[in-house]
Amino acid sequence: MAVAIIGGSGVYDLAEGGTPQAVATPYGEVALYRLQLAGEEVLFLNRHGIAHHLPPHRVNYRANIWALHALGVCDVLAVQAVGSLQPHMMPGHFVLLSQFIDWTRGVRPSTFFDGDDGRVVHVDVTQPYCPRVSAALRRAGEFLEERLHSDAVYACMEGPRFETAAEIAVLRQMGADVVGMTSVPEAVLAREAGLCYASVSVVCNWAAGMTHHPLSQHEVLEIMTDHARDLHRLLAGYLAVPKDIDCACPGLGHPHLLPQRAPVG
Repeated sequence: MAVAIIGGSGVYDLAEGGTPQAVATPYGEVALYRLQLAGEEVLFLNRHGIAHHLPPHRVNYRANIWALHALGVCDVLAVQAVGSLQPHMMPGHFVLLSQFIDWTRGVRPSTFFDGDDGRVVHVDVTQPYCPRVSAALRRAGEFLEERLHSDAVYACMEGPRFETAAEIAVLRQMGADVVGMTSVPEAVLAREAGLCYASVSVVCNWAAGMTHHPLSQHEVLEIMTDHARDLHRLLAGYLAVPKDIDCACPGLGHPHLLPQRAPVG
């Protein structure tokens, strides 16, 4: 098994016709699906749970990433909804992330290396999103033309509330392009597990203070639904394009804390 998709709203229907599978991890059981996409077998994992019952700060990120590592996943395509802080990144556009700013508050466990085994481990996250996977997504998304943006900076907030206008103003000064609630610690844990993790975000609204109307979850779900077809096409296209650049991701052999890959079959 080489590729997994982590998603939520807008990609739920990928699981239709897939084969459910439960994976036991030290952090709890993970439910996912094996499915065929563009003629290849991939895994699909809904980060918010099968019925979308987990808010962002209660997602079991460690269990999710551990399960993918244990099943031998190499490439992870993460999908999430974001709000835009930049006028040229409009609702309905797609964004490939290259950096993040972490404004979560420590409520969500953010590392496998908690020190309980007596080891202190520091993992490099200079490039938190895999450039090889991101480049392949960019190539697969050429049909989106000006609606696909690269090298975006993602600000991760604790949630589940939306941000204040003042917070967004500060984040813009810090260099953030989009804002969301799920990419951290997911990207960090994927790096600790040695996975090549990249993110394609869908802009679903303007961030707080960018317009005069209030934010709503309905708006987010509506945009994700409207652009689900393009999102599916992008994910399927990733499987077909060459992935011919190198990356510095540590690979599945690192770190030794995580389990050996389980046989896939």
